[in-house]
Amino acid sequence: MNLTTRSPLVLFGAFDRHNFGDLLFPHLLTAMLPGQLVEFSALARRDLRAFGGHRVNSLEARAQASDLIHVGGELLTCSAWQAAVMLLDREAATAVISRYDNDPVAAADWAARQLGTSRSMPYVVGRDALTPSGRLIFNALGGVEWTDLSAGQRNEVMAALRQADWVSVRDHVTQEALRAEGIDVPLCPDPAVMVVQCFGGVILNRQHADAVRAMRDAFPQGYLACQFSADFGDDVSLDALAQGLSRVLAETGLGLVLFRAGAAPWHDDPEPYERLQHRLPSGSARRFSSLGLWDICALIAASRGVACSSLHARIVALAYGLPRVSLMPPQQGERPDKRAAFAETWEPHAVPRCVAVNQVESAVLQALDLPAAMLLENAADLSAQYLRSQAQWTRLLPP
Repeated sequence: MNLTTRSPLVLFGAFDRHNFGDLLFPHLLTAMLPGQLVEFSALARRDLRAFGGHRVNSLEARAQASDLIHVGGELLTCSAWQAAVMLLDREAATAVISRYDNDPVAAADWAARQLGTSRSMPYVVGRDALTPSGRLIFNALGGVEWTDLSAGQRNEVMAALRQADWVSVRDHVTQEALRAEGIDVPLCPDPAVMVVQCFGGVILNRQHADAVRAMRDAFPQGYLACQFSADFGDDVSLDALAQGLSRVLAETGLGLVLFRAGAAPWHDDPEPYERLQHRLPSGSARRFSSLGLWDICALIAASRGVACSSLHARIVALAYGLPRVSLMPPQQGERPDKRAAFAETWEPHAVPRCVAVNQVESAVLQALDLPAAMLLENAADLSAQYLRSQAQWTRLLPP
């Protein structure tokens, strides 16, 4: 069939907002589906090309799809309220949270109006969004907070999963939660493990562009890349981060580059980065201003290691065989954590997983001492496992 008459394959996900992993997913899936005509759909119509993302259509505004792939991410437990708030700008999100956060019924009504859908879990779609012969794929999704969902939300997600032609999940916590519901699905690493194979050349070129070159020039001895969400903005957390990172920098001679991996609400706020920098020794840290997808990838790739709360910053570091440490939000408590779940599922036990801020010094130094060969072997193994999984559902698509 000619590409001009073939129905597009709909890639569906949360790439209608500025979040590092969500911006990356559609690039990766497009690169790994050569020859396929694709369309990018999400909940809202957006144009994120200025940040390296895509022009995205609203799924609710389009006709039924012939084939639809949920491309990845923590979509199985993202509620309509969370999705709708994250699509606002920061000021509007603050106002809406203040108005509705203590009134779940009103919040749900507002979210439904905002998103134009009655689905309580809007990033999970079933066969009603497809033509009768369409293929429905769920690729390497996460849902570690499954037990926090209401019975109605879980039933909505399970109904869609049971209608699917293929489902895989990216961590053992999600797999076990679904298995307890009678849905047994295989594991698949997150698509971001393929970033070097798909875009290594693009990222290498960005390492020589102005934004990253300035960081390399500032720290010719090398640097750690550090990112954290707004959850770490309290003084106690920032004090602990500053103390631990200062000792790491003194012991290793490395610099520190502070970067943001998401500008959507509930992601990274610039103000805590400024407060952390004031707590660090003068000249030891620089802030990375670019929010461009490929600049962030290049900053990670050129680093000596990463300490971050972003799961996908960790996975990009993994793909490059770099030392990495995930930061546990201080409010996490005993709730399942997607960063820890991914690392437990796919990474060698010696690699630090998710640590509290007061453990950052020991964890980073442990990570920096790991054998490079072990880290590179892990990266190669996960990319091979991803390709084996994708090959199974790719055969279901029309030629």
